[in-house]
Amino acid sequence: MKLRKRLLPLILTLLTSGGILPLASADDDDWRDLHQEVKKGHLVGIGEIMDWLEARYEGQILEVELEQEDDRIEYEVEMIGPRGQVVEFEFDATNGELLSVEGVNIEAMRKSP
Repeated sequence: MKLRKRLLPLILTLLTSGGILPLASADDDDWRDLHQEVKKGHLVGIGEIMDWLEARYEGQILEVELEQEDDRIEYEVEMIGPRGQVVEFEFDATNGELLSVEGVNIEAMRKSP
């Protein structure tokens, strides 16, 4: 939960500045469509992704983006680990599946089971 509390101001900033795609501009209504897609269950909410990360990895979230890659919508979450390593996680936004992890010293961020 503490990870979510730290991210909420970041998400609000990104939402109002157009930093999350497809939110191209603050006067755009795309965010409403995105919210409806999450509400209908067509997209996984960012809270579910954050819970997954918090349960498995140590670190702080630096950036969250929602992007469309080819025909797939993805969450890209960048985290900084306890040793200063920066790692990017990519998730399929339709089902929450982890697609890839890129960075150095990723194992040092893993929490013990």
